[in-house]
Amino acid sequence: MHRQFQASRLPQVSIHARFGTGFTSRLRGFLILALAAIVAALASIPAYGASATGLAHGAPFARGHILVAPKSGIDEATFTGALAAGGGYSIGNIGGTHVHIVNVPPGNEQAAVKRLQADPNVKFAEVDQVMPAAGAANDPYYASEWHLPDVGAPTAWNYATGSGIIIAILDTGVDGTHPDLASQMVPGWNFYNNNSNTADTNGHGTAVAGTAAAATNNSVGVASVAGGAKIMPVVIADPTAYAYWSTVAQGITWAADHGARVESLSYVGASASSTIQSAASYLRSKGGVLFVAAGNTGAIDNTPPTSLMMVVSALQQGDTLASFSTYGSFVDISAPGNNIITTKMGGGYWNCWGTSFATPIVAATAALILSERPDFTPAQVDATLESTATDLGAPGYDIYYGYGDVNAAAALQQAASAPLAPAPDTTAPTAAIVSPASGAGVAGTVSISVNASDNVGVARVDLKVNGAVVATDTTAPYTYSWDSTTVANGTATLTATAYDAAGNSATSSPVSVTVSNTVAPPPDTTPPSVAIASPSGGTVSGNVAVSVSASDNVGVARVDLLVNGSTVATTNVGPWQFTWDSSTVANSTVTLTAKAYDAAGNVATSSPVSVNVFNGASASAPDTTPPLVTITSPSNGATVPSKSVWIKASATDNSGSAGITQRLYIDAKLVSTAAGGSLSYNWNLRKVAPGTHTINVSATDAAGNVATAQIQVTK
Repeated sequence: MHRQFQASRLPQVSIHARFGTGFTSRLRGFLILALAAIVAALASIPAYGASATGLAHGAPFARGHILVAPKSGIDEATFTGALAAGGGYSIGNIGGTHVHIVNVPPGNEQAAVKRLQADPNVKFAEVDQVMPAAGAANDPYYASEWHLPDVGAPTAWNYATGSGIIIAILDTGVDGTHPDLASQMVPGWNFYNNNSNTADTNGHGTAVAGTAAAATNNSVGVASVAGGAKIMPVVIADPTAYAYWSTVAQGITWAADHGARVESLSYVGASASSTIQSAASYLRSKGGVLFVAAGNTGAIDNTPPTSLMMVVSALQQGDTLASFSTYGSFVDISAPGNNIITTKMGGGYWNCWGTSFATPIVAATAALILSERPDFTPAQVDATLESTATDLGAPGYDIYYGYGDVNAAAALQQAASAPLAPAPDTTAPTAAIVSPASGAGVAGTVSISVNASDNVGVARVDLKVNGAVVATDTTAPYTYSWDSTTVANGTATLTATAYDAAGNSATSSPVSVTVSNTVAPPPDTTPPSVAIASPSGGTVSGNVAVSVSASDNVGVARVDLLVNGSTVATTNVGPWQFTWDSSTVANSTVTLTAKAYDAAGNVATSSPVSVNVFNGASASAPDTTPPLVTITSPSNGATVPSKSVWIKASATDNSGSAGITQRLYIDAKLVSTAAGGSLSYNWNLRKVAPGTHTINVSATDAAGNVATAQIQVTK
């Protein structure tokens, strides 16, 4: 029972319903791959408590997935994009929390966590740490249950035995056929195999369950602290008694949703996990309390304390700290954890030791309190246990015993005499926006941090922008991601309103920030202006030079020349000049117009110009075939040297190349003219800016027919 494990399945009822059976099979695959490597790595770990040493300091973790909680207010697309940036994607969130199980490439878990921890839209990210059981060992049979009188259980039974309370045992399962447990069982769930079979495959869970709530006064086996309570077996571990933070969190929320008001977790490292703290917060919101084992390292653990769960260290006979027990400022209370006789898988009994057994003793005491006072809140249960504990060690709280040895007798006496209806809570919470500071300039997605506190507990904190709620957070730290582009540029007022369970609320002092987001320019809807400059009218013949003026608020992209409404020539290079062969039309009055286009697709048509065409009574058939022009070097899309490059073009025409005139334009600037079918130009690039440049060659034959070729190159 002392060996760690990796769970190969991560089922959760709410997730399974949403994602189907594929959710379980996908998780099963990548977790099984991790198991062999971790078991091999743990082969040299000593038995019992020593196995817990490394958990909070780099112990193995799940391969192929991590645990991530987004900040309140972040939209799904942004969160999905943040995960995808490292090759990750969510396969569902843990019921009752905002924590997502995120699939990542195996081997990239720590890198993904580090990257997401730096993401301003992420509340926390962590690897899915492996959790060892807090320890157990079977010594020679020892019939004396010294721990029961030590904690005053017989006196406490005069008040309550736990009737009406369900204790969830988050462990390896429970042997529900054991004579001392069969009458105590209520249905549970198996998060290792994703089914309702909660039979114990290891023995650890059966021993923990018997310590908490074995049947009492039934003339069989052992007595327990809360023999009138019921046992809900929740399997969060594999047959070697190792669990993940994610399986534990799922077990906590599932049990909370199914009636458990007390949950006992005899596993190490729970309070170090933000994911488990989120699950514990959900449990407390439903009136439940969680008890976890400190561990069996015999050394200090510097995990910070938390008010969301109660951490238990272990005592030996004589009410001194057991030599194996972990201690530190995260310890809240202590209880007997050495030579605890309890139920054994298969129907027998054995002596066990470890914080695994101190934990259910305190959990069972909480069950007695709630049995006597079902109206108690989690905070009242905590306060009763702490204020009535038998002080050990240095006076007052200390890091070895917490508030002292749990005292069921004193706790029940105090609970029974407490006012039946606590005074109404009329004290409002406090709230303050920590960042950004008032007067700050902001843009894009803004990270907002709020401090909130209450005499009982903060239920939620709403973030408001200009009086409208934009996000809500229910767990500390209260952090948000606000998209400032949803408001106009200028001053915006931020406030935070904190609420407690009694409905009291308080709003923070306002924080004014200046929103300065880059505003996209409005779409270009202004058409160009265009006019035919020459000819202005009169009689024309032969090749006619047509000059067009065109301008635009952004830039002219192209100009077409039209004769009698039909396009006869096009150019995208200024100056906008054409040679029109008037012999292509019969002697008559014709109308010339020009169209100008900009890059946005806006178009304008010039005023028409009428000319009289007269090419004589016996004009021969006109030449209407344009030349063929090709840029032979460099090639389109080429990257050119930084010093110089030869530009070459060739042109042919049906009437021969002798009458061809070629013009070379670079970035719309005329740089060279050549007569005939060949053009060569050595382009000096030393003073040319890096980037993309446009090369355009036009060829005009003797009849005025024009053809163009264009490429782009990059320097």
